[in-house]
Amino acid sequence: MNTLIAVAIAPCGTGEEMSAYVGEVVRVIRESGLPNRTNSMFTEIEGDWDEVMDVVKRATMVLAEKGIRTEVVLKADIRPCIMI
Repeated sequence: MNTLIAVAIAPCGTGEEMSAYVGEVVRVIRESGLPNRTNSMFTEIEGDWDEVMDVVKRATMVLAEKGIRTEVVLKADIRPCIMI
């Protein structure tokens, strides 16, 4: 099942400068090998549901495992394969 998600993953309580943290998150997404595109508000990731959600989890854990409170905003477009 093809899935397109738009996700924003950001640290909370780390001060005003978040670029280094967001950079770490985006690196995990880009290294996943799934098609992705980052813009000013979200990063879009496309692929199988389980693969996409695994990338979201790993990208979130980059911050959470450092003890950083992490906010995740996610929007998903599920595109089921239609069998005729």
